[in-house]
Amino acid sequence: MEERVKVAVIGPGNIGTDLMFKILRSPYLEMGMMVGIVESEGLKRAQSMGIKTSTRGIDAVLEDDDIKIVFDATTAKAHIKHAPLLKEAGKIAIDLTPAAVGPYVIPVVNLEKLYDEPNLNMVTCGGQATVPIVYAIAQVAGAKYAEIVSAISSKSAGPGTRQNIDEFTITTAQALCELGGAKRGKAIIILNPAEPPLIMTNTIYVEVDEPDEEKIKGAVFDMIRRVQEYVPGYRLRVPPILDGNKVTTIIEVEGAGDFLPKYAGNFDIITAAAVAVAERIAARMLKGGVEREGEKVHSYSRHHIA
Repeated sequence: MEERVKVAVIGPGNIGTDLMFKILRSPYLEMGMMVGIVESEGLKRAQSMGIKTSTRGIDAVLEDDDIKIVFDATTAKAHIKHAPLLKEAGKIAIDLTPAAVGPYVIPVVNLEKLYDEPNLNMVTCGGQATVPIVYAIAQVAGAKYAEIVSAISSKSAGPGTRQNIDEFTITTAQALCELGGAKRGKAIIILNPAEPPLIMTNTIYVEVDEPDEEKIKGAVFDMIRRVQEYVPGYRLRVPPILDGNKVTTIIEVEGAGDFLPKYAGNFDIITAAAVAVAERIAARMLKGGVEREGEKVHSYSRHHIA
């Protein structure tokens, strides 16, 4: 087996557990530890799979010098406390909360500029789903204004998601501007109680400077292919429709079903993106800053895409 980089997950809830399953099949990452602050089903599950666990939270991670990358799947409030401790310990933090201590990162948009950052923020599930499309449109047509509506199943919105709803809207809107290239941005989240549960659906509106339908469609189709390299369930539901200078398109995200139901694409897209980021960082660590020649670095392409 080739050498891998040891990682830890803080937070044994739904997101942390889904991360664990993705990490376990990674050719670049080794699941070193799962930690929480109380005994939980998530910790018991990890333990049953032979993974080291602890109820001592971040302290247990800080004491393990072999752990190089840490996924924080707790809350924005908790990560604000964790971030300086991880930085001081020389560990790279991948933040799956809306804390935004470090710069926002979308793998297909700006990861290459952030390899040396000690703390990377995964924005939000809505941000991972919509910012790439806004960015693609802005590159070919400009973006005066971008608005996104992320609708997720109520069943896929756990306590952490509900607790962070305000941060979700603020962080996602900021990312639409900072990374997406929109001059102004707005984000809305809807928890849909429908039965059976519906998969994550993202409606994206962009007011453009140069309404060229052919260029916009080409840019969106290309971006979808790129995101699918690490999120196979990411797909176009409604192709870009141009009405004057307003573009409307709809993206849906079906989860891989690693731990959570397939309708929970909101969890899947952020965990898949986080692992894709960690794999690229790990590849550079293992090869002295250069990815393995000829290999794509993401969790799914080698295992799930024909």
